[in-house]
Amino acid sequence: MDRVRILVSNDDGVASLGLAALAEAMAPLGEVWVVAPDREQSAASHALSLHRPLRIKRVKERWFSVDGTPSDCSYLAINHLLKDERPALMVSGINTGPNLADDVTYSGTVAAAMEASILGVPAIAFSLASRQSLEFGDAARFATVLARATLAAPMPGRMLLNVNVPAGGEPRGYQVTRLGKHSWGVDVIENVDPRGRKYYWIGGTDYQHQDIPGSDCNAVHVSKVVSVTPLHLDLTDDAALGPVRGLALDGYEQVPGPGR
Repeated sequence: MDRVRILVSNDDGVASLGLAALAEAMAPLGEVWVVAPDREQSAASHALSLHRPLRIKRVKERWFSVDGTPSDCSYLAINHLLKDERPALMVSGINTGPNLADDVTYSGTVAAAMEASILGVPAIAFSLASRQSLEFGDAARFATVLARATLAAPMPGRMLLNVNVPAGGEPRGYQVTRLGKHSWGVDVIENVDPRGRKYYWIGGTDYQHQDIPGSDCNAVHVSKVVSVTPLHLDLTDDAALGPVRGLALDGYEQVPGPGR
């Protein structure tokens, strides 16, 4: 395999242990470039900083921090820092904590990979499904194997994979899965600050997932294997097209689209 460029980013910040582990895991596969947020950006989702300038700081050779979001990092890396030779692969993580089911809509880890995918670079987001463990070795080893396989195979430019690795020892295998369904609860904690003003914490801790065979949640939490979930950005709900077309809107004509 020819020497290729690999872009690494995350949402936990440029100093995170998971980022260092992922960059090290990619080192045998190509020329690694790290472009990551200068601070914690968890749950930043797919935000882009369009209303203020961004600053890039060189940390060391081929290692940069950005005072922006995870998506900003991918955008600046691919369209500016690496514009002379685009990366063959982008990897994001290793996130501390799972990114399963609906988490992908909030996750900055997934968003960094998603932005790379939008820009035509195949991308993989890696998460360790534990908020206590900082042992990234098992996840890093799986990342090396999966990245090597995707670099060796003809993959679509907009390939986007979401990977969750269970904690607690070397996983016995992996499953190719679909997104599951889960909930963190809906608690809102209200309190009062020292000046008598109310403040609120959102985001519950009452975790439950639905038992859906073939889902990422079941793979990680029940089967204790790695979940590999292909994602795409076409959010069209095909099943809803018929019912929506059947709506009667007074005073408006529904114009048939192509093929109808």
